Amino acid sequence: MADDPNPDSTDVGDDASSDAERKGADLGGFIREQRRLAELSVRRLAELAGVSNPYLSQIERGLRRPSAEILQQIANALHISSESLYVRAGILDADRGPDPTDLETAIRRAGELSEEQRKALLQVYRSFVVTDD
Repeated sequence: MADDPNPDSTDVGDDASSDAERKGADLGGFIREQRRLAELSVRRLAELAGVSNPYLSQIERGLRRPSAEILQQIANALHISSESLYVRAGILDADRGPDPTDLETAIRRAGELSEEQRKALLQVYRSFVVTDD
Protein backbone atom coordinates (compact mmCIF):
# COMPACT_ATOMS: atom_id res chain seq x y z
CA MET A 1 0.00 0.00 0.00
CA ALA A 2 3.03 2.29 -0.23
CA ASP A 3 1.72 3.52 -3.57
CA ASP A 4 -1.62 4.63 -2.11
CA PRO A 5 -2.73 7.55 -4.31
CA ASN A 6 -5.26 8.70 -1.70
CA PRO A 7 -4.07 12.15 -0.53
CA ASP A 8 -6.22 11.84 2.60
CA SER A 9 -4.37 8.82 3.94
CA THR A 10 -2.19 9.40 6.97
CA ASP A 11 1.27 7.94 7.18
CA VAL A 12 4.80 9.05 7.98
CA GLY A 13 5.03 10.95 4.69
CA ASP A 14 2.09 13.12 5.74
CA ASP A 15 3.90 14.05 8.95
CA ALA A 16 6.90 15.11 6.89
CA SER A 17 4.77 17.18 4.54
CA SER A 18 3.02 18.77 7.53
CA ASP A 19 6.43 19.72 8.89
CA ALA A 20 7.37 21.24 5.54
CA GLU A 21 4.11 23.17 5.37
CA ARG A 22 4.63 24.48 8.91
CA LYS A 23 8.18 25.62 8.11
CA GLY A 24 6.97 27.25 4.90
CA ALA A 25 4.28 29.15 6.78
CA ASP A 26 6.76 30.19 9.49
CA LEU A 27 9.22 31.37 6.86
CA GLY A 28 6.55 33.19 4.90
CA GLY A 29 5.20 34.87 8.03
CA PHE A 30 8.70 35.97 9.00
CA ILE A 31 9.35 37.41 5.53
CA ARG A 32 5.98 39.20 5.63
CA GLU A 33 6.78 40.65 9.07
CA GLN A 34 10.22 41.84 7.95
CA ARG A 35 8.70 43.36 4.80
CA ARG A 36 6.12 45.24 6.82
CA LEU A 37 8.72 46.43 9.32
CA ALA A 38 10.78 47.69 6.38
CA GLU A 39 7.63 49.43 5.12
CA LEU A 40 7.77 47.73 1.74
CA SER A 41 4.86 46.57 -0.38
CA VAL A 42 4.87 43.05 -1.79
CA ARG A 43 5.38 44.56 -5.22
CA ARG A 44 8.38 46.65 -4.11
CA LEU A 45 10.07 43.78 -2.26
CA ALA A 46 9.53 41.50 -5.26
CA GLU A 47 11.14 44.11 -7.47
CA LEU A 48 14.12 44.57 -5.12
CA ALA A 49 14.58 40.80 -4.76
CA GLY A 50 14.25 40.10 -8.48
CA VAL A 51 11.27 37.76 -8.14
CA SER A 52 7.72 38.04 -9.41
CA ASN A 53 5.03 39.61 -7.28
CA PRO A 54 2.81 36.45 -7.32
CA TYR A 55 5.76 34.22 -6.39
CA LEU A 56 6.67 36.39 -3.39
CA SER A 57 3.03 36.42 -2.32
CA GLN A 58 2.96 32.61 -2.46
CA ILE A 59 6.15 32.44 -0.39
CA GLU A 60 4.64 34.71 2.25
CA ARG A 61 1.51 32.56 2.41
CA GLY A 62 3.60 29.39 2.81
CA LEU A 63 2.52 27.95 -0.55
CA ARG A 64 6.01 27.93 -2.08
CA ARG A 65 9.39 26.92 -0.69
CA PRO A 66 12.04 29.14 -2.25
CA SER A 67 15.55 28.01 -3.05
CA ALA A 68 18.54 29.20 -1.04
CA GLU A 69 19.39 31.59 -3.88
CA ILE A 70 15.93 33.21 -3.79
CA LEU A 71 16.12 33.43 0.01
CA GLN A 72 19.43 35.25 -0.32
CA GLN A 73 17.91 37.70 -2.81
CA ILE A 74 15.00 38.36 -0.44
CA ALA A 75 17.35 38.76 2.53
CA ASN A 76 19.48 41.25 0.60
CA ALA A 77 16.40 43.24 -0.40
CA LEU A 78 15.24 43.31 3.25
CA HIS A 79 18.75 44.09 4.55
CA ILE A 80 18.73 41.07 6.84
CA SER A 81 21.09 38.11 6.97
CA SER A 82 20.34 35.30 4.58
CA GLU A 83 21.35 32.94 7.38
CA SER A 84 18.26 33.95 9.35
CA LEU A 85 16.06 32.93 6.42
CA TYR A 86 18.02 29.71 5.89
CA VAL A 87 17.40 28.76 9.54
CA ARG A 88 13.67 29.46 9.23
CA ALA A 89 13.52 27.47 6.00
CA GLY A 90 15.28 24.52 7.65
CA ILE A 91 18.36 24.80 5.44
CA LEU A 92 20.66 25.62 8.39
CA ASP A 93 20.60 24.60 12.04
CA ALA A 94 19.48 27.28 14.48
CA ASP A 95 22.57 26.61 16.64
CA ARG A 96 24.87 28.57 14.33
CA GLY A 97 25.00 31.64 16.56
CA PRO A 98 23.06 34.80 17.30
CA ASP A 99 20.61 36.11 14.76
CA PRO A 100 21.49 39.71 13.87
CA THR A 101 17.95 40.32 12.66
CA ASP A 102 16.72 40.15 16.26
CA LEU A 103 18.34 43.52 16.95
CA GLU A 104 17.24 44.90 13.59
CA THR A 105 13.67 43.84 14.32
CA ALA A 106 13.83 45.48 17.75
CA ILE A 107 15.11 48.70 16.21
CA ARG A 108 12.36 48.67 13.59
CA ARG A 109 9.72 48.11 16.29
CA ALA A 110 11.04 50.81 18.65
CA GLY A 111 8.04 53.13 18.80
CA GLU A 112 9.96 55.76 20.72
CA LEU A 113 12.23 56.36 17.70
CA SER A 114 11.29 58.41 14.67
CA GLU A 115 11.56 56.82 11.24
CA GLU A 116 14.73 58.82 10.56
CA GLN A 117 16.26 57.67 13.84
CA ARG A 118 15.41 54.02 13.08
CA LYS A 119 17.00 54.26 9.64
CA ALA A 120 20.12 55.95 11.03
CA LEU A 121 20.47 53.39 13.84
CA LEU A 122 20.04 50.49 11.41
CA GLN A 123 22.64 52.00 9.10
CA VAL A 124 25.14 52.42 11.95
CA TYR A 125 24.46 48.90 13.23
CA ARG A 126 24.93 47.38 9.77
CA SER A 127 28.20 49.25 9.31
CA PHE A 128 29.57 47.38 12.32
CA VAL A 129 28.22 43.96 11.43
CA VAL A 130 30.15 41.97 8.89
CA THR A 131 27.97 39.47 7.03
CA ASP A 132 28.91 36.91 4.42
CA ASP A 133 25.81 37.60 2.31
